[in-house]
Amino acid sequence: MTQYDTIELYADGGSRGNPGPAAIGVYIKTLGKTYGECIGETTNNDAEYQALIFGLKKIKALVGKVKARQIRVACFLDSELVVKQLNHEYKIADAAMQQLFITVWNLMLDFQDVTFTHVPRSQNRIADAAVNRTLDACKRQSK
Repeated sequence: MTQYDTIELYADGGSRGNPGPAAIGVYIKTLGKTYGECIGETTNNDAEYQALIFGLKKIKALVGKVKARQIRVACFLDSELVVKQLNHEYKIADAAMQQLFITVWNLMLDFQDVTFTHVPRSQNRIADAAVNRTLDACKRQSK
């Protein structure tokens, strides 16, 4: 599906209430795809990880298993905590977050290389907007 060597992934997760109703937003810039999904009640940090997991799985589904092993994925998140955990700068004390970390780590094996970069929210606007649109839609659906 793609001739790209590197795919840029922007991921964001949010929770209104922390914990509270949560959603994810993913923008796969290189492929021009944007996604949002309600994920139930959880924390902001959990939603951030779930957005990244969703994005990595979606890229693999879009490009195929064979092509995925040949590409690099550059992940951009506005969660400094998640990026620092994935880059081994912070330890992970919470058991649930450890499991999410392991899930991401296992997904990384599907690609040639995966990197994680912290960006300010202003550089993650499309994924952030997808989260907020989705949270609004989730709220309307639950009424």
